[in-house]
Amino acid sequence: MTRFTETADHLSWGRTLRLRHRVARPLFRQDVPATLTEGLSALPSLLPTGLRRSYGDSVLNPAGGIIDMTGVNRMIAFDPDTRILRADAGLSFDALLKAMVPRGFFPPVSPGTRFVTLGGAVANDVHGKNHNGAGTIGRWIRRLGLLRSDGVERDLAPGDPDGLFAATIGGLGLTGIITWVEIELMPISGALMDVETIPFDDLDGFFRLTAESETTHDYTAAWVDCLATGDRTGRGIFSRARHATGGELSAGKGAGPTVPVDLPSLALNRFSIRAFNALYDWNGRRKAGHAMQHYQPFFYPLDAIGQWNRMYGHAGMYQYQSVVPPAAARDATAAMLAAIAAAGEGSFLAVLKTFGDRPSPGLLSFPRPGTTLALDFPNRGGSTMALLARLDAIVREAGGRLYPAKDGRMPRDMFRAGYPDWERFAAHVDPRFSSLFWTRVGS
Repeated sequence: MTRFTETADHLSWGRTLRLRHRVARPLFRQDVPATLTEGLSALPSLLPTGLRRSYGDSVLNPAGGIIDMTGVNRMIAFDPDTRILRADAGLSFDALLKAMVPRGFFPPVSPGTRFVTLGGAVANDVHGKNHNGAGTIGRWIRRLGLLRSDGVERDLAPGDPDGLFAATIGGLGLTGIITWVEIELMPISGALMDVETIPFDDLDGFFRLTAESETTHDYTAAWVDCLATGDRTGRGIFSRARHATGGELSAGKGAGPTVPVDLPSLALNRFSIRAFNALYDWNGRRKAGHAMQHYQPFFYPLDAIGQWNRMYGHAGMYQYQSVVPPAAARDATAAMLAAIAAAGEGSFLAVLKTFGDRPSPGLLSFPRPGTTLALDFPNRGGSTMALLARLDAIVREAGGRLYPAKDGRMPRDMFRAGYPDWERFAAHVDPRFSSLFWTRVGS
């Protein structure tokens, strides 16, 4: 029986493209080579995917086939002395946390959702709220297995002479199938976070809080009201935290309620988003101060609502995440917020934070020193595309770049200008692997 079956439900998290795909779902690491062989015999190209929390087209490959790795999800070995966990690439952060937090260990870098696979985190070289100190997850990967279309599985480690490790970290699944990963975890003594919430009135307040928190707190990030104007431009709620000492090592709650259907597209409009932003700002100021908080709501607040992306309706959404260098950060961020407010297409999920100078190991890794702004926009067609093009111009002029994991429409010239190592990366792309993203910007 063929392993590849046609389906219409292979979507990215943004859900703007609804295309039929041929998908295979191996259940064990030992099944992956045979799945690869079958796919290569019948399809022009392949792409491995995980839980598909990428927003755009980097997880789509309608012209070829998809190898869904979420079933390949076992832990293989863990050494508490070296803190190195070896696990299948399909292991989710959710499963990792459930197993490792009770033993006193935590991922050194975590994205904004625990519903990502280990392989997907590596393929996007994810960052977290602690980039200043920890950098990206690629800095904590000690080895990985990579199965190429020639049928040979490479055992890769940092500094490999041909550069394939650096191409695979942040390589969007284009260098082959990551089969297993060794990651160094960090020790914790409890599951609680010591969190301080501080309102700020403008962008200068954000940058002041960021500067004073760099040496005192491990994790920093801010929600920003992207529709505030005038003297209130850039107002928001700043959060800074560190792991608390002692306490119970609890992995936390399971999944919360789920949005069962697509909401009407009119549910998210400038009035509802403005009202949400005003309410969020009021509530954040009301709760300002110190609090002890379980790690789940601090790191993964959106995970409390399953399939929350359905709130954007059937047309889906675009996420726009940029990073601009420090010298241009204040002016470029202000210009982007002004453009968003003027367009009236604001986001209620606007996150502002800074990246430090820890170099990312991947050729296509997104973080660089500077300030990053991430926003979600309902897909309203031409008006949304026009706004994103205006934001592109601001980011390009500032010398910044966009995050491929969040992208679904970045112009080719902007990708190539933002990632000067893209040609070095292209030399490592497996000739039988592809995606809509790579077809659009790289090939």
